[in-house]
Amino acid sequence: MRHTISILVENKFGVLARIAGLFSARGYNIASLAVSETLDPTISYMTIVVEAQDEKILEQINKQLNKLIDVITVTDFTKKEHIDRELVLAKINYLPKDKDGLEMIFNKYVGKIIHYTDKIAIIEAVGNGSQISSLLEELQSFGIVELVRTGKLAISN
Repeated sequence: MRHTISILVENKFGVLARIAGLFSARGYNIASLAVSETLDPTISYMTIVVEAQDEKILEQINKQLNKLIDVITVTDFTKKEHIDRELVLAKINYLPKDKDGLEMIFNKYVGKIIHYTDKIAIIEAVGNGSQISSLLEELQSFGIVELVRTGKLAISN
């Protein structure tokens, strides 16, 4: 089962490495990680997605996270009401005649063309994981040249 965990931490050198170490020491791969400052530049917000079959080990990780001095709060969103989003930037093959087709696709998703030339368009889109995956499937017909995707961000309702 995939778990989405948010961690509010003091924005200090080495905090990310210590937190990642807790997961890797127990054999868990972090599937997604997003970190950024909050309104207070001394505090950062981390969103970590991890695949965990053993709930007891994940519970143990949460307890150990809470014991770290630089950790302020830990929230496991897996069983809580929340909203999550990802951002994708993609470079796709593009001809001016393709603009209407792209706009029809973007009417279904929260996306837009942010830059284009005669042969390439760079698009941005925001959505949950399944929306982003569906969008990327539709963009395959244009030919995806390059793709970057953020990790998941989550916030409680």
